[in-house]
Amino acid sequence: MRLAALVSALVALLAALLTAQTGTADAATGAVLRDGTGLYPRAIRLAQSGGANGRVLASVVTFSGNDGLGAVYESTDSGASFRQVGSVGDPEAAGGQGLCCSTLFELPRQIGNLPAGTLLWAASVGQDETNRRMALRVFRSNDVGRTWSYLSTIATAGSTGGLWEPEFSVDASGQLVAHYSDETDAAHSQKLMAARTANGTTWTGHHATVVSPLVSDRPGMAVVRKLGNGTWFMSYEICSAPGQYQCVVHYRTSADGWDWSSGPFLGYRPETADGKYFKHAPTVAWAPEAGNPLGRLFLIGQVLYNRDGTVAAGSGRTVWVNSTGGTGAWREIAAPVTVESTVVDYCPNYSSALLPSANGTSLLEIATDWSGTTCKPYFATKTVPAA
Repeated sequence: MRLAALVSALVALLAALLTAQTGTADAATGAVLRDGTGLYPRAIRLAQSGGANGRVLASVVTFSGNDGLGAVYESTDSGASFRQVGSVGDPEAAGGQGLCCSTLFELPRQIGNLPAGTLLWAASVGQDETNRRMALRVFRSNDVGRTWSYLSTIATAGSTGGLWEPEFSVDASGQLVAHYSDETDAAHSQKLMAARTANGTTWTGHHATVVSPLVSDRPGMAVVRKLGNGTWFMSYEICSAPGQYQCVVHYRTSADGWDWSSGPFLGYRPETADGKYFKHAPTVAWAPEAGNPLGRLFLIGQVLYNRDGTVAAGSGRTVWVNSTGGTGAWREIAAPVTVESTVVDYCPNYSSALLPSANGTSLLEIATDWSGTTCKPYFATKTVPAA
């Protein structure tokens, strides 16, 4: 699963199918972030940006004609409202070349000559080109997201295979790490990769973090957060042959944010006490929790399933919480945004952004859903109930 190579070609077709099957699709609850296409939402709270600390920044992938763009929004009222403040225009994503699955990150510390508070935006570009050679390109901003300039390229494909879904973290050595999905290895349909940089411009150490001996398996869509005890936590999906657990959500942990080889080779499947599980496009967030050094994890996936493989009644309206570092049973809470659609494609509840408040007592969500023929992002905040 991914927002990927056929986005521009499939929008009209999928919208037509939705209309034919269900009439005009019901939009999600919450306020509209962007009254137009806005895909693959991400949200951060600034903590290293001086007078801008506490502001919430959000980004989505959108298009102006055939040009792929990153639209950047700001909230100065803790996510109650947003306004667009910037736009990332990569020339390699212009003219129908393709743009996918961007991410947004604030440097928590200085990396080379990049000061703490530097904003980074990265995306997959080039998926729609003939004989494509995709790349993961990074842009920077030092004015709270207003203007952006090209910084570096994490990886460039040596074949027509895809490079997708970049996400950032900082490892125990203080280097910036990029996690991404890689389709360029003929021995693996897809694998999860990581590379790192000490200066923001030179990326080294490209290596697999999740890879299956089965060629058909497709680990993808990694999101990494650091827990309160210094452990790094990665959520991801593993897509494979059709069946009950196709694209089921997994997680694994790392002691240093770079070496992910410990534990089962494909990771662990998070579940609730009654055996529910998520499939497709997971994201994870972390927040402190009073009296708990581990803190609290929040997890969401596109579709929620019961133990027997049927779609759960809470699908599209549920977030999970865990206060034990991901181990044991996860607890269900109501999602801030409700997405009623049962369509499984790159829009409804796809890779939703979760951002807890600084003290973990409330949760902002940005989720996408079809509104007629347009995939729009919606946002809302809810109080997190006590355990």
